[in-house]
Amino acid sequence: MRLAMSAQYLILAAALTLSTPQFSVAQEAVVGVKDADALFTSPDPTLNRNKQTTYKIIKELLEANHWDRADQYLTERYIQHNPNAASGRQGVVDYFTKVLKVKPTPIPDKMKTKIVSVVAEGDIVTVAYPREMKDPKDPSKSYTTTWFDSWRFVDGKADEHWDPATKGGK
Repeated sequence: MRLAMSAQYLILAAALTLSTPQFSVAQEAVVGVKDADALFTSPDPTLNRNKQTTYKIIKELLEANHWDRADQYLTERYIQHNPNAASGRQGVVDYFTKVLKVKPTPIPDKMKTKIVSVVAEGDIVTVAYPREMKDPKDPSKSYTTTWFDSWRFVDGKADEHWDPATKGGK
């Protein structure tokens, strides 16, 4: 009985897919929440500390480019899984300051980066962001998707980082 039901669902799904014209495929825009700052808190003291450090990494390092403060938020061994930057705190600092050649700007009172969600579990904090991309089929158009950063924390500092970057990409 379950096999027959599964086959019926597959046939229905295939029929719907084949009967739907390509141009009718729609996407809901990915947007940030109204109060992103509220996402960087937790009643759990350890999760709150890690979320607050994540907030400062985004606001002070990534937005305002104050990489001179990296030692406050990143461990010395900082393991990097982005293929464009070397591991080690100095490796990521060099990537932003020597490769991308960012310059410090005033640190804003509130983070300006749009945030979709912040999830903290154990020693990991993951932040999802809306990301606008050019349509490869029509560069005059754009679409939104989701970017993420995940950090693993040790003693209140980011010790490891993941994102979906590809070589030569952001």
